[in-house]
Amino acid sequence: MLPLLTLLACNGGKADVVFERDDAARKVDITIDGVYFTSYIYPVDMEKPVLWPIFSASGKEITRGFPAAPRAFESTDHPHQMGLWFNFGNVNGLDFWNNSYAIPAFRKSAYGSIVFDRIVSASDGKLVTLSNWVDNDGNVLMTEETTFVFDGKRNERSIVRTARLTAVQPILFSENKEGMLGLRVDRAFQKPSDKPERYTDANGIVTEVATVNNEGVCGEYVNSLGDRGDDVWSKRAEWTMLNGTKEGDDISILIIDSKNNPNYPAWSHARGYGLFAVNSMGGREFDRNLPEKVEYRLEPGETVSFSYKIIIKDNGFLTSEEAAAKAAAFNR
Repeated sequence: MLPLLTLLACNGGKADVVFERDDAARKVDITIDGVYFTSYIYPVDMEKPVLWPIFSASGKEITRGFPAAPRAFESTDHPHQMGLWFNFGNVNGLDFWNNSYAIPAFRKSAYGSIVFDRIVSASDGKLVTLSNWVDNDGNVLMTEETTFVFDGKRNERSIVRTARLTAVQPILFSENKEGMLGLRVDRAFQKPSDKPERYTDANGIVTEVATVNNEGVCGEYVNSLGDRGDDVWSKRAEWTMLNGTKEGDDISILIIDSKNNPNYPAWSHARGYGLFAVNSMGGREFDRNLPEKVEYRLEPGETVSFSYKIIIKDNGFLTSEEAAAKAAAFNR
């Protein structure tokens, strides 16, 4: 029998969150009120643990299938972008963000990985895990205690993801556009495009995102500043939202930055091709007018935390006023 970690709601209308742990498959399945929501997965052939796939309360998958389970008409760019994850493009000069199976062995020394250690607990809607940020030789730079708080109700699901990082070695986060909380969405949430696009990562590697079948592709961003579409990219916003219609269901995906994060509010690294990310360490990679380079240092034993809330609302888009109210409640 596989370990089963279950917590039923007590009182007060709290969601019934159930964790089913499958060590052999290296995952924990999460259901809310009897309906599958997502899985925490940590395969040996991935460079970081992620939540994947992720579904709305109405059962619509909001995450891209590639590379684990490609679907028709999906783009196959950026294989490191899968599900919901947290990492960064420049920690002690190492790129944790872009690492994947696609990086050739002779270049791996420039990259870092986040290696799952163990599950600490799973109860009361909260999953706590431990992982290590390591270089290509397996040397530990930082430990990460990750806390996921899952909740839901009719037409809504939410995740609060908090990473508590503790330095093992002296750590330097140097400003980089590749970070930090990332979500790669289903093609329904992409921006319709009639031409190929080219994107360059922090190491100068170019990926061309070719034009795909635009049928059912209708994503549009909006943020707390009132920016829309491509204009949300690089903006510092308390919240950013992506709206799209999948299989006739109007769905909003809202990411809220915590006021306790360094450099709040975070810069938006949201792209029309399906990357929805917020970056607390972007700095002059997004705004050349900043007077100083954004850096963050940790000495061994010191800690820093990054927390974000993700809300998935179906059966009608969230209004900007509703999004603002949810952000205010999270940061109250």
